[in-house]
Amino acid sequence: MKIRAALVGFAVLFSSLIAAPVYASSLTIGIAYDIGGRGDRSFNDAAAVGLEKAQKEFAFSVEPVVTDGTSADRDRRVRTLIAKNCNPIIVVGGGYAPVIQALSVEFPNTQFAILNDASIDALNVTSLIFADIQGAYLAGFSAALSSKSGKVAMIANSNQADIYQNGFLAGVLASKKPVSSQVKYVNGSSITSTKQAMDAGADVIFIARPGSDSEIFASIVARNSANAKKKSYKPVGIISIEPDQYLSVSAATKKYLYATVVKHVDKAMYDVIAKAISGKQYLDVLDPNAGIYGHRYSVLSGGITFTTYLPILTSAAISINKAAAAASKIAG
Repeated sequence: MKIRAALVGFAVLFSSLIAAPVYASSLTIGIAYDIGGRGDRSFNDAAAVGLEKAQKEFAFSVEPVVTDGTSADRDRRVRTLIAKNCNPIIVVGGGYAPVIQALSVEFPNTQFAILNDASIDALNVTSLIFADIQGAYLAGFSAALSSKSGKVAMIANSNQADIYQNGFLAGVLASKKPVSSQVKYVNGSSITSTKQAMDAGADVIFIARPGSDSEIFASIVARNSANAKKKSYKPVGIISIEPDQYLSVSAATKKYLYATVVKHVDKAMYDVIAKAISGKQYLDVLDPNAGIYGHRYSVLSGGITFTTYLPILTSAAISINKAAAAASKIAG
């Protein structure tokens, strides 16, 4: 079951659009993929889905490049796109931010867009980001609904404290269930933190860190298998985020994937291309003090959806939709 803004009954609010420089009819769009390129089962693949949709609807040329991840290579790849008169140039991931910060000044007539980053203060840079706190709220609410032990946890980086406090924890409290939550801020291995959370009794774990969830999921499956015959044991499940993370499930393990927060990078990619085709760009004010512009995708706009797999969550669609309504009011 997918929880979408349309189910909540909201009217869609359209972001402000202002005229951008008029592009030539033979528009060439540069796409700078992150490490691994297409086939990474993460941001690159999600962005490619939006690109392919746009290619079916609009006439434009594409110049793709893939970086090896070094700053020098990122700079070289983007300069290659500039030399080929690509405009706009869309880069996938915050790893490109330092390079685009510098190149946006050097090439003021080139329009750039960056997915999943809002750190560049330039009018010719469109930052496309997601309201992660809203997704975390839905994860916390759903974790509380599905917990049998009365304890849930979030695995996070230290810079995600606000996502926990204002998102996940707020969602848990909104469920009005007698459920406590904890957050494990990770400096090293996520597996260690996950095991610590399970040792503390958490039976639903929300993974907010980006990267592969495969090893984390494997540790959860192993814990469930080792304790399956214990009468008092409460199975442990995971709530993940796409496309920040990726994992593989089998027929035997899919029951431990409870739900997924989906950030629609494909929609962001499609939208920014559609605006470029029409000679416009997103210039919502994301940070008035820093001078950062672009667009924040949220639950309300369908930029973030929630997919449930656990039957108890699927049957709780009405409650989760109400939670989506509440989540949509959270800024950030």
